[in-house]
Amino acid sequence: MDGLACWLIVTVFGRLGMSTGYSISGILQVMKVVYTAAHLLHDPQVEFETSTAHKPWEHIGRAEAIRETLQADPRFEFVGPSEWGTAPIEAVHNTGLVRFLSEGWQQYNAAQPGVREVVADVFYRPALRDKMSAGREPQSILGRVGYWCFETTTPLTEGTYTAARGAVDTALTTTQLVLDGEASAYGLCRPPGHHATSDLYGGYCFFNNAAVAAHHVASTTGSKVTVLDVDYHHGNGTQQIFYDRDDVQYVSLHGDPARAYPYSIGFADETGSGRGLGYNINHLMPLRADDDLYVSALSTACQQIAAFGPAVLIVSLGLDTYITDPISDLAVTTPGMRRCGEVVRQLGLPTIVLQEGGYDVAALGANVHAWLTGLGA
Repeated sequence: MDGLACWLIVTVFGRLGMSTGYSISGILQVMKVVYTAAHLLHDPQVEFETSTAHKPWEHIGRAEAIRETLQADPRFEFVGPSEWGTAPIEAVHNTGLVRFLSEGWQQYNAAQPGVREVVADVFYRPALRDKMSAGREPQSILGRVGYWCFETTTPLTEGTYTAARGAVDTALTTTQLVLDGEASAYGLCRPPGHHATSDLYGGYCFFNNAAVAAHHVASTTGSKVTVLDVDYHHGNGTQQIFYDRDDVQYVSLHGDPARAYPYSIGFADETGSGRGLGYNINHLMPLRADDDLYVSALSTACQQIAAFGPAVLIVSLGLDTYITDPISDLAVTTPGMRRCGEVVRQLGLPTIVLQEGGYDVAALGANVHAWLTGLGA
């Protein structure tokens, strides 16, 4: 074969790789996507936010938009999740929370027939109780809702528990794919998870998918794990769950809680406690942070991750950093999303990507696609 023929082969296959995801050998580079239609069972029609009742920002159309976009690209191969049961959930969540979510909607409707979305009337606050009754779960279902939920935007519906279990199964199946040798895999988790604490649900989240996955990796392999959270909103639940641990690092880029949900947590001086001191890192993003500013902060975060030396990376992938997201105020573009994936790829770590937020549904599929192709799909 002469030099011109070799040049043509390399050029053609090189261009084919850039345009379609084929490698120079002509073999398709595929990223596995874990998806379950169980998420369709969590279908609230109203949420209570900013003292108004309106259509939920978090709805089934989000996951379906992502699914449709990725299924149109042969670089993504869809698989269903395996069933993992409740033991991995109860390893990070209060068993009482699991029990409540499994029975709460049905018990509420037995007391208040015909309610479609269950939202708390009264929230538990320690100052409401004397020392003798502190921590006691209310007997009435009307009180139990506010005992386990911390805010009003996260209605419980008839199918929520099944959907939330499906999201955890999705996260754990994605995790196992990577532990079994995939360089990276994507879990299309819905409901999202990073606001759920060990004891509470809220912020559209019921079980903390990323935290369950991170604990599973750390506890079964003995390896260090990093959770990198790039959602616009601080993952207060993930931070709380791992705040005093030294085997799971939490690194988050998010809107300054002085102006952004959840408002009271996610500040830069929250660096961990006890054995976890120094392993919780919060990067606060200024108003209208653009591609360059965000990528620069992400690059710094990745340097901190490399210094920690995890064996596995879990990304809580929120795309509500997008410039036209309706409930956020940053200015990252779709090309910026791809740049973010490219920065994370440079870590060279086995990477589990789990879906969190992102509420500009018209752009959501393209943004996920851009981020994942930047990562290496």
